[in-house]
Amino acid sequence: MDDASISGRARLSTAKPVTIAILAMGGQGGGVLSDWIVALAEMKGWVAQSTSVPGVAQRTGATIYYIETIPGDVNREPTLSLMPTPGDVDVVIAAELMEAGRSVLRGVVTPGQTTLITSTHRSYAVAEKEKPGNGIADPTLVISATDFAAKRTIAFDMEAIAAKNGSVISSALFGAFAASGVLPFSREDFEAVIRAGGKGIEPSLKTFAAAYDHALEKPKIDPKPKADKHLPPPPERTGHPVLDALVSKLKSSLPLSLQPMAYAGVRKLTDFQDPAYAGEYLDRLADLFSRDRQSGGEAHGFAFTAEAAKYLAIAMAYDDVIRVADLKVRGSRFDRVKKEVGVKGDQILYATEFMHPRMEEVCGTLPKGLGRWIEENKGLYDFLDRRVNKGRRVKTGTIFWFLGLYMVSGMRRFRRGTLRHAREMAFTAEWLDKALALLPKNYALAVEVLKCRRLVKGYSGTHVRGISKFDRVLSALPLLEAREDGADWLRRLRQAALLDEDGIALDGALKTVASL
Repeated sequence: MDDASISGRARLSTAKPVTIAILAMGGQGGGVLSDWIVALAEMKGWVAQSTSVPGVAQRTGATIYYIETIPGDVNREPTLSLMPTPGDVDVVIAAELMEAGRSVLRGVVTPGQTTLITSTHRSYAVAEKEKPGNGIADPTLVISATDFAAKRTIAFDMEAIAAKNGSVISSALFGAFAASGVLPFSREDFEAVIRAGGKGIEPSLKTFAAAYDHALEKPKIDPKPKADKHLPPPPERTGHPVLDALVSKLKSSLPLSLQPMAYAGVRKLTDFQDPAYAGEYLDRLADLFSRDRQSGGEAHGFAFTAEAAKYLAIAMAYDDVIRVADLKVRGSRFDRVKKEVGVKGDQILYATEFMHPRMEEVCGTLPKGLGRWIEENKGLYDFLDRRVNKGRRVKTGTIFWFLGLYMVSGMRRFRRGTLRHAREMAFTAEWLDKALALLPKNYALAVEVLKCRRLVKGYSGTHVRGISKFDRVLSALPLLEAREDGADWLRRLRQAALLDEDGIALDGALKTVASL
């Protein structure tokens, strides 16, 4: 094409645009943030283009919003891309810490070029939540990696700033972006875009200002590692005679070092059932402490009793239908949900729970004899199961479902006579007997047997899988009880059982133990 043919036409610009990638999940305002940046650029006479690629639900990935913007030039047509290219992104804005980590792994964040703006709070991924054990990734590793991966990092808890000021995190991210100075516009220009939005202006401006100032003063704050739980010692008095008697009993039967954990157990079991049930816990714990002392436990810091205080309380406060119903209808739970979703004073919140009861749970809630009789009559059991075993969406905010769950929660006065309670107590007794049998011979292994109770949790299918893993791990005891390193091997088996839901890692670990 000759010069005459292109005369009068705008030539393509060779200038590089400012490239911005936003990674945000549903409800975090990623689309609003993208619109604000585009509106700001256009208000200042720049050309801007935005695209988005939706993420996947249930926290397996964020939506990626991509913006390219460049100063306007009437004589030249800008060349803008539709997707971020590794090594060519100027700003990455991540609404959650692990999304920032993903952008580093994908090469979107690059040294010498990318300014990374991220909130340090966490929204756990499916891969983290599906682990039977603690699958939470270490947040400090992500921030440490950005020291090398990014040109500059602005990182602090923007979710907390947004919540404090009654807005969403997009406003805080916009404030941090303004403070970064990547775009040559004033703070007032950014605020003008928010004002033009027309909704939630004041909370958004307050959040923007707080994040802007914070980014200037402390542009990078590493997330704090999760602190260990602090267990308070039992008080001198509770203000209730029955509870005071429990505290007095606790202090007289256990040494000072064991009292905080035992007191936590008493509180848990009083809430689960009643003070008398907590008293039974203290009686059993006192007996275990006596056996611990006879087996030389003092030289081990009474580690056996310390673990028993924790896991016996967990075993006695098992998750049954009654417990689940009780937790669903508590006022504190409704308050927590309202706070989490940001319900305003004039708004009404309805929660819909998904429940899938099985006939096993129904029989477990019945009196011991009746529950066993129904289970033994296969025809009747199958007939009832076809009517019970189906998913239900339960609206706990309605009178019908609330009263139904409330009535089920009130059945805890009959809990000791149920089939589920009988089975849980038999299982607990068998578990403690195995640990006590090992105590005089292999103290460390006995302690590890107590810790294996961690594998049993939840209800329904989760509980069944937990029991299966527990039994498989303890099936190795005959091979380990005579070994000096038996406790180490049992700990490895327990850790393997917590790695995946299907127990694949545990299968391999059991084969290794069998070959010793």
